[in-house]
Amino acid sequence: MDKFQFFAPSEVLFGKNVEAKVGAMCKKYGAHKVLVHFGGNSAKKSGLLDRVCASLAEAGLQYVLLGGVVPNPLLSKIKEGVELCRAQGVDFILAVGGGSVIDSAKGIGYGLANEGDVWDYYERKKAVTGCAPIGVVLTIAAAGSEMSNSSVVTKDEGMLKRGLTTDYCYAKFSLLNPELTYTLPAYQTASGCTDIMVHTLERYFTGKQTKQLTLVDNIAATLLRNVMRNAKIALKEPNNYDARAEIMWSGTLSHNGITGDRTLGDWSCHQLEHELSGMFGVAHGAGLAAVWGSWARYVYKENVARFAQLAVDVFGLPYNYRDEEATALEGIAAMESFFRHIGMPTNIHDLIGSELTEEQIKELAHKCSFMGTRTIGQFRVLTEEDMANIYRAAK
Repeated sequence: MDKFQFFAPSEVLFGKNVEAKVGAMCKKYGAHKVLVHFGGNSAKKSGLLDRVCASLAEAGLQYVLLGGVVPNPLLSKIKEGVELCRAQGVDFILAVGGGSVIDSAKGIGYGLANEGDVWDYYERKKAVTGCAPIGVVLTIAAAGSEMSNSSVVTKDEGMLKRGLTTDYCYAKFSLLNPELTYTLPAYQTASGCTDIMVHTLERYFTGKQTKQLTLVDNIAATLLRNVMRNAKIALKEPNNYDARAEIMWSGTLSHNGITGDRTLGDWSCHQLEHELSGMFGVAHGAGLAAVWGSWARYVYKENVARFAQLAVDVFGLPYNYRDEEATALEGIAAMESFFRHIGMPTNIHDLIGSELTEEQIKELAHKCSFMGTRTIGQFRVLTEEDMANIYRAAK
């Protein structure tokens, strides 16, 4: 196992009714005036927003509200939040929602703690020097942003999607109540489970394989099997607490670095999907399912044994010692079959309802390559041409 640093400083409270402690937790971490940041009407209709605000008031904290976060959170909302926080003297940001709300909150935190246009930091034009403190009440098990150091946002002009990863943006605390995910639509539940799985797969297919990753590999395989098993249960029984709890904690662990040395993850599928959701506004997990199989078939020959190991360890397929490649391809097909089983698309046509045009393919690849200035991936390094080929294969 290579050298690595594991840093997961967020305090997690997990279980029924933990959101009732949000006021005390904000106060514990130095809050005086809180921005309550959320998405659409579900937080209001469910009564969650009222409970959160009541807890803040009980703790003697002032608060202001800012809703309207959309999937694939927009830079314009982040800038609105920064202006509101500065005008109102906010010193703590509370995200009540899923990954999009949390990432938007992180963007606001960056904007408060750093001078100038926050987009410059997402484009790496300036180096981040801090982030305002953030807390989380999680309502969607998917992105893992509640315990990760990543944030992904979309610039309204041109729908450019960019990620920013620094240790400044870790949430001070995250409150995880699986009951808050009961009302999620089936498609959103399945999309979230897919995101969790691909976070693990991105780390599983690293750019550097050694013989000393057995523990990490077993953690990853167990997490993948756990999500697959409980996704099926949750889709049939939306109010099954145990299944929702397993999925929620898996989502957190899948993206806090415990499933692998995070410096070695591939992340090609995420980069490819970012451009799809930027162009078409699709659900992130669904977009990942649509490109994963095409990516896998494009790169698997770089390390056939690694894909064969996935087939055996996750799907229980027999290892074909005479034809290792056949085992690898069976594993890829099995992963796609699972995605289809839970209602996820496995190609872009099924994702957006039409095939990509050649012009769209070239635009997606050009944006994904940051206008021809970068490659992506570590399992296999992908050029802009490679990116275009994968989009073609997935279209």
